[in-house]
Amino acid sequence: MSKPKAIVLLSGGLDSATCLAIAKAEGLDIHALTFQYGQRHAREVSAAKCVAENFSVLSHHIISIDHLALAASSLTGEGEVPKNRTKIADFNDIPSTYVPARNTLFLSYALGMAEVSGTGEIYIGANAVDYSGYPDCRREFMDAFERMANLAIRDAVLGKLIVRIRTPLMNLSKAEIIRLGNSLGVPHELTWSCYDPQGDLACGECDSCLIRLRGFEEAGLTDPIRYRAKSDAALGSE
Repeated sequence: MSKPKAIVLLSGGLDSATCLAIAKAEGLDIHALTFQYGQRHAREVSAAKCVAENFSVLSHHIISIDHLALAASSLTGEGEVPKNRTKIADFNDIPSTYVPARNTLFLSYALGMAEVSGTGEIYIGANAVDYSGYPDCRREFMDAFERMANLAIRDAVLGKLIVRIRTPLMNLSKAEIIRLGNSLGVPHELTWSCYDPQGDLACGECDSCLIRLRGFEEAGLTDPIRYRAKSDAALGSE
């Protein structure tokens, strides 16, 4: 008898890898979904491949999206990635690394794959605690998308499935996510977070690196990836 399935959005970062581990621990077969959208940190795609292989997913699809449609972001080459932001208050702003409608696009692809796969379970590592202020990571957005999804696809309208946007990390700090991932066997050394990598080295200064470094410090664990530099801002809490 086949196991129930789930779609997991897998970027290759800490959060999505932990989400995948949670879904596996819940006994689900996983269809992982990763996107190439012209991101300067495309290193995360190879990380996603490694994480997917580590967890023996049922399938791993890598979808290409025309990055020119999403070019109004420093993650896709429009301007510089912000570095060394030292105050937590800074993370409540919406930075230039925001990518227009990214999670809306990603979840829409996942919704189509979910219906084809005969499941309504979609996992995404959205987090509203230790994040960079992106509006499409909020609980309100996820709830709204879930309502829309159940109105949008045939099998939901016919009552054959119920779409549920699973966000198990929504209210966890980065340290809590790291500890949880550690307990579930997440290979943190295979994950990637940096927005502005220097080859195989993380920059240690972008928002994502700072949040990651602070999370490992607060979790009492050592981050296994290599950094070009480690900013003192990583531990700031003003």
